[in-house]
Amino acid sequence: MPKTAPSLVTRSAERFSALGGEPRLEILRLLLAAHPTGMVAGEIQEELGIPASTLSHHLEKLRQVGLVKVRRESTYLRYSADTDALGEVMNFLYEECCTRSRAVPSESVVQISGRTRPSPQPAGG
Repeated sequence: MPKTAPSLVTRSAERFSALGGEPRLEILRLLLAAHPTGMVAGEIQEELGIPASTLSHHLEKLRQVGLVKVRRESTYLRYSADTDALGEVMNFLYEECCTRSRAVPSESVVQISGRTRPSPQPAGG
């Protein structure tokens, strides 16, 4: 019998769990900054200054939950953020917090570096 795909809630819970530590959040931030090219493991290790075995463990966990993609380039592994998966996580939070329950005002979500994103200007104005 084929295995059924995990539900959106299950996938989201697994992804939130994987992001529950500072090193993995830092890895994801680096990969997003390097998007779409990504980074090889050695570049990530150099930037974060963590042992290769620790980095490998964190990257594997992020890959398992679908937040990071990996591809082989000769003898290197290049990692990149899976922006589709990140979008799914963000949409899940937005739907649950701002749309369905309205517990968080949607205006408070659209902020960049502490500044509210400018409102779209009307056409012709």
